[in-house]
Amino acid sequence: MTETQSSQDVSTKLERIAKLAKDKPGVSLLTLAHHIDGGWLREAYRRTRKDGARGVDGQSAEQYAAQLEANLQSLLDRAKSGSYRAPPVRRVHIPKGDGTETRPIGVPTFEDKVLQRAVAMVIGEVYEQEFYDFSYGFRPGRSAHQAVEAVQKAAWRMRGGWLVEVDIKKFLETSSQCTPCVDVDVEEARMRFRDANAQAVSSTGADMDRVELAALYTLQHGLA
Repeated sequence: MTETQSSQDVSTKLERIAKLAKDKPGVSLLTLAHHIDGGWLREAYRRTRKDGARGVDGQSAEQYAAQLEANLQSLLDRAKSGSYRAPPVRRVHIPKGDGTETRPIGVPTFEDKVLQRAVAMVIGEVYEQEFYDFSYGFRPGRSAHQAVEAVQKAAWRMRGGWLVEVDIKKFLETSSQCTPCVDVDVEEARMRFRDANAQAVSSTGADMDRVELAALYTLQHGLA
């Protein structure tokens, strides 16, 4: 199968998932995990940035691609069997603002990024149906520039008013309320993940629950 055909097949599946989620709002979808197969992982790999920083294993995208099919099959096998465990996330500090401060970010391994992308492709179509139209953050086809433009148009319609920008300094690092909030949100997402992926990935009866939990674990601790 060509790369173009594989991408088209995945796009068709994504459209079906989106329609299903739109037609059944609030319903736990129990037949999603089977979509993550070899072709799905291949498309997830294609969508993963290849120029990002390396994780704790030091492996680059180019090195991973040297044995791409074998690596993706191994990743799928570990995902299906439940033996996959997300590696530790490398902590990196990047300049913030005028450069006098830094912001900590987490850098997963390239393989973990591929699996996270594969999971995000599934649940992204589900949750995309629940977002309000005025939500722009980290959504496909939307950007901060579009958000600013929407605010500008709203201000014009109101013929003035107040625009307030709020930045909670180091909220995720210093707030005593941060950890409980993040834990509750991740736990809620975990429960919905579990419900959404209780169906077997293959006829062996293995499910994807632990895989999504690993991805969520990476996400949660990348925010810490």
